[in-house]
Amino acid sequence: MLSTILLSLKIAFIATFITFILGTAISYLLIKKDFIGKAQLETLLTLPMVLPPSVVGYGLLILFGRSGFIGKRLYDYFGVQIVFTAAGAVIAATIVSLPLMVQSVKAAFSNVDPVYERVAESLGSGKLKVFLTVTLPLSWTGIVGGVMLAFARALGEFGATLMIAGNIPGKTQTIPLAIYFAVETGDYITANQLMLFMILFSFFIIGVTNHWVKKKHYIEMMRAEK
Repeated sequence: MLSTILLSLKIAFIATFITFILGTAISYLLIKKDFIGKAQLETLLTLPMVLPPSVVGYGLLILFGRSGFIGKRLYDYFGVQIVFTAAGAVIAATIVSLPLMVQSVKAAFSNVDPVYERVAESLGSGKLKVFLTVTLPLSWTGIVGGVMLAFARALGEFGATLMIAGNIPGKTQTIPLAIYFAVETGDYITANQLMLFMILFSFFIIGVTNHWVKKKHYIEMMRAEK
């Protein structure tokens, strides 16, 4: 059971890190730039939120399977197999959590007053410096919220993971998969223990996040009063 918990946390952390990088970059692009296919990209990014996880998983299986468009090339040129590996679980968790990150960060970036960015640019700061020193700090609360949502979604992913990574104990078996198959086999003790862990861990993460957001909001209010 411990190996399942550790593997789940590892997959969720890796997927969340990838989601954070991709989600932040894509959100900034969607908010700040106009380009051909922008609406289609936004729709594509939203699809995993509305499609059943099994459909998402099957799509990933078509792409990353041994004979898939991406999977075949990865295997032929690099000897890398995605299906039935932890990498497949990471990809599944990333795909299903990315829309939550993008939506949250887009909202955070939209709430940044462009006046601050223009002032920074007028003082000689480049686009990257403005993003790192103005846009990102002012959006940080929303970004953290997106990260927590993405992490929770990645940790709880079931359907897409089962389709592309399978349920291999010690290799691809995550907590949701372990709970499902424990119930299927009548091992309710394991299922209850894993369920309790998920509830307590999620409670802890939400509590820490809420405390951090409230503390940051309080600090910002005190600075504004000064």
